[in-house]
Amino acid sequence: MSRIADHPVDPLFTDRWSPRSFTGEAVPDAVLRSAFEAARWAPSAMNAQPWRFLIARPGDAHWERYLDLLMPRNRLWAARASALVLILSALKLDRRGETVDNVSHSFDAGAAWAAFAHQALLLGWHTHGIGGFDRAATRERLNIPDDFAIEAIIALGRKGEIEGLDPEFHASEAPNGRRSIHETVFAGTLATPAFAEERDAA
Repeated sequence: MSRIADHPVDPLFTDRWSPRSFTGEAVPDAVLRSAFEAARWAPSAMNAQPWRFLIARPGDAHWERYLDLLMPRNRLWAARASALVLILSALKLDRRGETVDNVSHSFDAGAAWAAFAHQALLLGWHTHGIGGFDRAATRERLNIPDDFAIEAIIALGRKGEIEGLDPEFHASEAPNGRRSIHETVFAGTLATPAFAEERDAA
């Protein structure tokens, strides 16, 4: 489908989508460093920067272990990715010398993931977030401490041709749409659209 924004935005935001078809080609360290550098500059509460990233690439000592964490259906396509990135977030932060709960750890890690995804796209690489994996096994097999939340696994790769993708996914291998801001932005409470023209339309 063609993605057309209702209001002016940079094409970066409509061009980013989550394919499953990847070429499997090796991703250069320079691309990864640039994407992680973008993530580094994401905003976070108290500048705590709670995100942590663990990476595996095909052929390294961790690749098969990471693939084995995925649900079988996700493994069908993610095996052709150029990297799998596990995102964690720290549950605590330091507030004026006191260790306290970080209530925005997931929110802030999400901001870092978005920065990573958009920078990767600027360099010609696509990403696909994966929620379907075994979190208990991830914690155990990768020795993740209890003071980190396990957020998501990200597949990164060059977009490949659909012929290289398992036929089960062919029908959904296209950019999807979004709700209008009329459905997601409200004035004060959920009862009233935020912008006058949308209130009139309602």
